[in-house]
Amino acid sequence: MRHTDPILAGRCSKWRAVMVHTVRTAALLCAVGLCALNAAFSMKICAFNIQSFGESKANNKKVMGILLKEVRDSKGRAIQALVKDLNRFDKSNTYSYIESERLGRKTYKEQYVYVYRNNVLKVKEQYQYPKLEVQGTNDTDVFSREPFIVRFHSPTTLMKDLVLIGQHTSPKSAMKEMDELYIVFREICRKWKTENVMILGDLNAACGYVTVKGWRAVRLRSDRKFRWLIGDEQDTTVREKTRCAYDRIIVHGREIIATIVPGSAQPFNFKETFHLTEDEALAVSDHFPVEVDLKPNHHYLLRSEL
Repeated sequence: MRHTDPILAGRCSKWRAVMVHTVRTAALLCAVGLCALNAAFSMKICAFNIQSFGESKANNKKVMGILLKEVRDSKGRAIQALVKDLNRFDKSNTYSYIESERLGRKTYKEQYVYVYRNNVLKVKEQYQYPKLEVQGTNDTDVFSREPFIVRFHSPTTLMKDLVLIGQHTSPKSAMKEMDELYIVFREICRKWKTENVMILGDLNAACGYVTVKGWRAVRLRSDRKFRWLIGDEQDTTVREKTRCAYDRIIVHGREIIATIVPGSAQPFNFKETFHLTEDEALAVSDHFPVEVDLKPNHHYLLRSEL
């Protein structure tokens, strides 16, 4: 089995996807792009844990068709095929991607992948959070898959500097990993001199993987400066028998909070939108993407039209 956790970018009328795992590999896909919103333009950011995204899924025309309307193999062919099909699907824009190394403690590996529109975003910096060895042991730090962080220049939105921390936690250590993301956040603040950060991905932040007592120890949760845009009452799972907000978008910083379009953060139910059966939807993933819109820079858009 392979998984991909992607973060993507594209016009929302055509694209839905995100912060995006054997040697089995998977991926968290993240997407960033422009979409029509009340006659204006806003930036849509999506995070999608695409379950078992390898060559077999990439060769499934029906599944790839669903992914295009809305990454994880050791050879890297699946994500290449996805972006190639995306550029063929949306000929008015061109898309690129940036991916992490293959991450995991044992033979099972995952990747984080960010897909973005070239005419909307420019990659300024990237940072693979290091694997920390515990002195005197063979143990690593709490992360099963260390976060992959990308800093984008975003001239089309009110906030010009966009820092995304993609993360897929291990279910068994979800609460410890979520708390450790606070340390990652502080390091990025020092490293890139910004407090405007978005954390997104499959955090397994619900149901049997969290406890009421444990939440109090998670600094991302107890620090009120962090805004959890996907609430506990949301359902980011495809299966009808489950209702869990595993996938989250968390923001910190007055500038980015002011840039969020109110009410835009939500799961995207592609099963319902594309009229799929549960089995057809599960062939794509057992997670729904989560997405949010950022307010546009109207002065930039006006200059672009002149």
